[in-house]
Amino acid sequence: MSSNVKCSRLVVVGASLAGLHAVEAARESGFTGSVTLIGAEPCLPYNRPPLSKQFLDAHASPETPLHRTEDSLRALDVDLRLGQPASELDIAARQVAVGGERIGYDALVIATGVRARTLPTALGADGLAGVHTLRTIADARAVRSALDAGARTVVIGAGFIGCEVAAAARKRGLPVTLVEALPTPLRRAVGESMGAAVSRLHRLHGAELRCGVTVTEIKGAGRVERVVLSDRSVLAADLVVVGIGTAPETEWLRSSSLDVTDGVRCDETLMAAPGVYAAGDVARWRSPLFDRTMRVEHWTVAAEQGALAARNALDPAAAQPYASVPYFWSDCYDSKIQFAGIAGTAEPEIVAGGVDQRKFTAVYREGDRVIGAFTMNNPGHSAKYQALIARESQTFYVD
Repeated sequence: MSSNVKCSRLVVVGASLAGLHAVEAARESGFTGSVTLIGAEPCLPYNRPPLSKQFLDAHASPETPLHRTEDSLRALDVDLRLGQPASELDIAARQVAVGGERIGYDALVIATGVRARTLPTALGADGLAGVHTLRTIADARAVRSALDAGARTVVIGAGFIGCEVAAAARKRGLPVTLVEALPTPLRRAVGESMGAAVSRLHRLHGAELRCGVTVTEIKGAGRVERVVLSDRSVLAADLVVVGIGTAPETEWLRSSSLDVTDGVRCDETLMAAPGVYAAGDVARWRSPLFDRTMRVEHWTVAAEQGALAARNALDPAAAQPYASVPYFWSDCYDSKIQFAGIAGTAEPEIVAGGVDQRKFTAVYREGDRVIGAFTMNNPGHSAKYQALIARESQTFYVD
């Protein structure tokens, strides 16, 4: 790819995985103009998946999992603006407002990611110590500190973050209760039957599951002490981790002309407007592979989209569509869960192994086409199905 000679200023908003890959791809493509990386957090870009996995392990070193050192980033000749969130985008003037400054761009990549949703104020958690989300390194340090102190833990929301926090607590031998409003964990992400398989995993390892109930009140005198549920039961707690989903970081874009309904809406090439591209958790793009608009919060998608968005932004005449198969993994207790593709609306079919064996493969279909695959402790199948889903002609058999 050759860089667009008309572009001399690339600005990347979001010092995230996607933002870092955008910067790296720009330099790797031969771009010699100015590159500015703007980040809301004061620290260098770091890896988020370990925050709910290895970082919480009692035997792990609680160091920030940086993607790059400051020296290696500086070696890319990047103007770092960390701890300075963008506040406005002026598309007509091609400027991003940061503090009291307006930074001009020829090409812009938006990679601001998402923020963790918090509990409604009416529940009473505001101001109580011991109630945390888990999105940033500061969040992870607070949760780890509570686990180090032997906290009785209540996790609100049994998504992947919640499940991993519960597993971290049980690995330490600590009591933990998962509270989920839906009938099973991960129902929206992987369906009812796979959610039930994850439920079984939690129970086998001694975690308490309370599904089909909601939190009605958080109580404590300065620090959390109790969680009251909709069935009137009360859970003792020293630590509450809130994992009830995320919201795209798009408030700073409200005054722009971009469509920011559930993320920044983009076309197949990740373009949101001329000269403006989005990548990672914040991007809602048209997938040519699945023929639908989608927003995916996966590590691999963020990395790939960040690089592609930068290349496309610098050379829009040669822009390529993003058509990869989404993929994610989760380490839960002693099991490795992997998912490739999308779940669709139909329940999956187990095609190898069995739930009781804790080693199986389940596939999701739309008509005759395989669109997703869920595996537990079956990594070889996960890779094969990822390749199968990417093919227009799905002809090979996975044994």
